[in-house]
Amino acid sequence: MLWFRNAIVYRFEPTPGFTPESLADALSEHPFTPCGSQELSRSGWSPPIKEADELLVFSSNGFMLINLLQEERILPGSVVRDALEERIALIEAEQSRKVYRKEKLQLKDEIILDLLPRSFTRRRHTHALLLPQQGWLLVDASSHKRAEELLNQLRQALGSLKVQLIQTRIQADKVMTAWVRGEAMPRGWTLGEECELRDPMTEGSKISIKGQELLCDEITAHLEAGMLVKRLALEWQQQIQLVLHEDLSLHRLRLCDEYREQLEADTPEEILAARDTELARMGLEYARLLPELTAAFGGEDVQR
Repeated sequence: MLWFRNAIVYRFEPTPGFTPESLADALSEHPFTPCGSQELSRSGWSPPIKEADELLVFSSNGFMLINLLQEERILPGSVVRDALEERIALIEAEQSRKVYRKEKLQLKDEIILDLLPRSFTRRRHTHALLLPQQGWLLVDASSHKRAEELLNQLRQALGSLKVQLIQTRIQADKVMTAWVRGEAMPRGWTLGEECELRDPMTEGSKISIKGQELLCDEITAHLEAGMLVKRLALEWQQQIQLVLHEDLSLHRLRLCDEYREQLEADTPEEILAARDTELARMGLEYARLLPELTAAFGGEDVQR
């Protein structure tokens, strides 16, 4: 079933005439091709749905799914070091001279070029969901660095890309701390059984809590001592579970079991029709979730 495990969320302003077809045309100019024999890495656009391998953009109900495929060669540093040491030892023994830094660097480059064609490669998929009508763009990534890699490639394909990380009027850690202290939560939101506390005055001071009731005296004592909640497990509308970080990134997203079973029961049997339905549902869920998420933190701060 189509569903993002993580989401870095951006506000997205599409250009006039932005359609799945125009997006596909732009991505087709930068398709994925495997690494050459002397290349360390390569990235490009690849079909997001394996059952529709002719489509670089899979769309449904105005929602668009894309996929950046990255390939890199695996060349462990230890392998290069061992080969370099052997080469240096051989030269020094045969020529009775010392190999110095400049020559070592040159030898290292030669070794890398020699080993690259024989190295293994690994591939990594990064999906993004575009909701142009609602003005959202979500990247299925756990780190901002990986999300930015996709955005940079998308910006290159489109020529320009107006995106900005979501910002709210109230800092997320302050609101999450208030919830764990027992303040009323917005309708539809409930606490999970996991959070991370940090002391803003002491670097490295961190407490991780998992699998326990958060509204307890022990945690309250830490909060009264000045610690803040930096990530928090939440459930929304008895449908979606997630771990929210202080930067408003969403992690470990999953559908609640009962809700997932309900959706799966209503999914068409034909595979492409099923994927079309799943994408539409995922887009609609995020279109509902994100406004309520930002509202819980005082609404969006559009002036930032």
